[in-house]
Amino acid sequence: MTDRDRIDEHVARWLPVLPDLDPDVEGAVTRMSFLSRHLRAVKDRALADLDLQEKEYGTLHALAGRGGRAAPSELAGDLRMAPASITARVDALIRRGFVRRIPSDVDRRRVDVELTDTGRAAWRRALAVVGDEEHRVLEALTPDERRLLSDLLRRVTLAAEHPPTRPCPGDNVGGQV
Repeated sequence: MTDRDRIDEHVARWLPVLPDLDPDVEGAVTRMSFLSRHLRAVKDRALADLDLQEKEYGTLHALAGRGGRAAPSELAGDLRMAPASITARVDALIRRGFVRRIPSDVDRRRVDVELTDTGRAAWRRALAVVGDEEHRVLEALTPDERRLLSDLLRRVTLAAEHPPTRPCPGDNVGGQV
């Protein structure tokens, strides 16, 4: 490939300093980090432009992912928060007209949270901006290349999700310090 990016320059700068550096590993990890930061910046700008806080968007996103209606405890689980902490988020979203509390269909003692049309529209606007940029960036690849990239990243993600089977350098092995 003849096209060079800023990461190629980064790797070339570090190879003389770290002769054992694997340029493919460094290139892949640095590119993934760059793309994550880029998409995060796009999302942050979109949320600011739409007057949405990250935590508001995250809560709307979790709620939309549950079909627009969920128990607060389900939202807390999705957001990896303590159930008591979700109340303040829901209250803030109610004040903005993004959600409402409604009686549960499952348990009359429970109250669910439901997206309003205003909340769904706010979530969709932010989602569209981020999605448009994701598609723009990944249109550099053919559909088959995108599928391959997704499959390769899945394998890398699975490796990251599982602890190493052997100690990492610097781990305390055999109780010695």
